[in-house]
Amino acid sequence: MPKHEKSPQLREKIAILPDTPGVYTYYDTEGTVIYVGKAKNLKRRVSSYFNRTHDSVRTNLLVRAIADMTYVVVPTEQDALNLEASMIKEYKPRYNVLLKDDKSYPWIVVTKETFPRVFMTRQRIKDGSKYYGPYTEAGAARAVLELIKELYPIRSCRHNITPEYVSRGKGRLCLEYHLKRCKGCCTGLIKADEYARYIESVKQILRGDTSELMQYLRDEMGNLASQMRFEEAHELKLKYNLIERYRAKSVIVSQVIDQVDVFGVEDDGKEVFVNYMHVRRGAVVKSVTLEFKRNLDESVATIIGYAMNEISTTIGADYDEVIVPEPPDVEMPDVTFTVPQRGDKAKLLEVSQRNARQYKIDMLKHLEKQNPEQRLDRLMERMKADFRLSEEPRHIECFDNSNIQGTNPVASCVVFRNGKPSKRDYRHFNIKTVIGPDDFASMKEVLTRRYTRLMEEGEGLPQLIVVDGGKGQLSAAVEALEAIGLRGKIAVVGIAKRLEEIYFPGDSVPLYIDKNSESLRVVQHLRDEAHRFGITHHRNRRSKGQTVSALDSIKGVGEKTRIALLSHFKSLKRLKEVDLDTIAEIIGPAKASIVYNALHEQ
Repeated sequence: MPKHEKSPQLREKIAILPDTPGVYTYYDTEGTVIYVGKAKNLKRRVSSYFNRTHDSVRTNLLVRAIADMTYVVVPTEQDALNLEASMIKEYKPRYNVLLKDDKSYPWIVVTKETFPRVFMTRQRIKDGSKYYGPYTEAGAARAVLELIKELYPIRSCRHNITPEYVSRGKGRLCLEYHLKRCKGCCTGLIKADEYARYIESVKQILRGDTSELMQYLRDEMGNLASQMRFEEAHELKLKYNLIERYRAKSVIVSQVIDQVDVFGVEDDGKEVFVNYMHVRRGAVVKSVTLEFKRNLDESVATIIGYAMNEISTTIGADYDEVIVPEPPDVEMPDVTFTVPQRGDKAKLLEVSQRNARQYKIDMLKHLEKQNPEQRLDRLMERMKADFRLSEEPRHIECFDNSNIQGTNPVASCVVFRNGKPSKRDYRHFNIKTVIGPDDFASMKEVLTRRYTRLMEEGEGLPQLIVVDGGKGQLSAAVEALEAIGLRGKIAVVGIAKRLEEIYFPGDSVPLYIDKNSESLRVVQHLRDEAHRFGITHHRNRRSKGQTVSALDSIKGVGEKTRIALLSHFKSLKRLKEVDLDTIAEIIGPAKASIVYNALHEQ
């Protein structure tokens, strides 16, 4: 950091920041929050403060004052914006000058009335009405309201329509009724219970379940397009895109959640990471992650109990309602435990678990920086467990066959050492003993040739062989290893293309490895590299057979002549299309006559 030197601890925090949306908090030497900011990419945004001198004097003063930082990762940039606003209201940092006007975001309110109204507002009043949002763009809120009005006949007038109002006959049907945008609440043409069903559907959409709304828009766009009303269809498409982008309300800010504690868990087997978040007035005001190492296979419920005790001791947390993935196995009579399945609380738990997961990633990055071999050791240990090996697969080889309707059959062998390609060890094989498109026999021939030669030359054998294919290719590989005495000495698996199943010898049920597993990514890389390498060789072989061999067979035509002709005419097809005189201009009349006659006889 050439422009703003900071402590090694702060530099290390910045170095391992994730490339995800989030909110960062800066502290001065006294531990006071001096700035809260949002970022689409935390690493890029935070790093930008420290790697240059800024034009703004105030920004330079801020950077000089920064002594420490923390951050919270969130799913989207919109969530980061909402959380930033809430944290600024909570801490009132001195450098957040642009946000000190306490900008209010728009909400959509469903009023508490006999016949509720639905409209946008920037002021929330405690009158029993239900508020949804906030929306970071007023345009999104307006689009939702417009479409709700198209879907449901919700009244827009401001009359206080009560049963007494209707019975006195004070109401009068307005233009909205004649446009079929209202059912005539004021005159009693619709009952309160029927109207309430519309309101319940509106609330469902505002809670984030927009599937019905999106389906309506898709259908309506299709209808308009079929009627050649493209401009109107385009207008609906704009609304559709806007709703799709902003349909989910904030998972951080919620007027429903006043004060709650959240414990999210990331279970990594030996280590368990527990993130604690304290939510006050809908904002995350504290976020701490603890790491526990299992000694006696303790359950997640036990570890949550340990974490709650540690947070209570160190931070002084006083629990009332606690959101958890599962209740702890300790008695806490005065604490209400909630295991949410949906809604705002479920989303808060998801954010906490995301932060626990990110802490684990940051910790691993930190360890890898200190010890570059750390990741490799972890990967090898993981692969050893996933593929049921007796030793770590430091040397892996993968085989793939290539042919088109049995022509020019070839095979490829790619080699990975320590989880990375070792391209100097790649090998091509031209199939010699197999006639026709027989992948199983081809696989058997290639493995026999490969490992017979390695043993003859005294070369090291791999710990794992991967064959591209399912049970058939795997059986052929096992037969080859058995024939040369290596069965049981080298582990072998097959990877099927369709669902990335891993097959083991003698086991008819495939293994499905976690899609995010590093083990599966290594094997997929092996398979893809073997396929690429084999296809390239097969393509070159076909190309050579289709061009050079036709000239090779002409007696009296040497290599220089072939090169001259192909360099000028680019292809055999073009060479056949030209006349004798044109060819003679390149190689002379005598050789031109030989080539011309030979090609046209063919």
